[in-house]
Amino acid sequence: MPVKVLARDANELRVRFIGESHTSLQILRERLNSHKGVDYANYFPGHPDLDEPEFFIRTKGKTDPADILKKLIGDIQGDFSSLKI
Repeated sequence: MPVKVLARDANELRVRFIGESHTSLQILRERLNSHKGVDYANYFPGHPDLDEPEFFIRTKGKTDPADILKKLIGDIQGDFSSLKI
């Protein structure tokens, strides 16, 4: 999944996920907002034919938003890879 970093500082991260749908971003948003170190997380879809969705994360304290994002993406990937059908 290609990701373009649009803005980053100590407690905020704004990224663009290339080629991702509402389904995956909704799961990520729910997990991020449930994390104790996250103050706010949301994505903005933009125009469906022209824009890739932007994701915004703001964390509490000294928590690095990129670290939380990577960890939760790994957790979600693990949840789906262990799926038995």
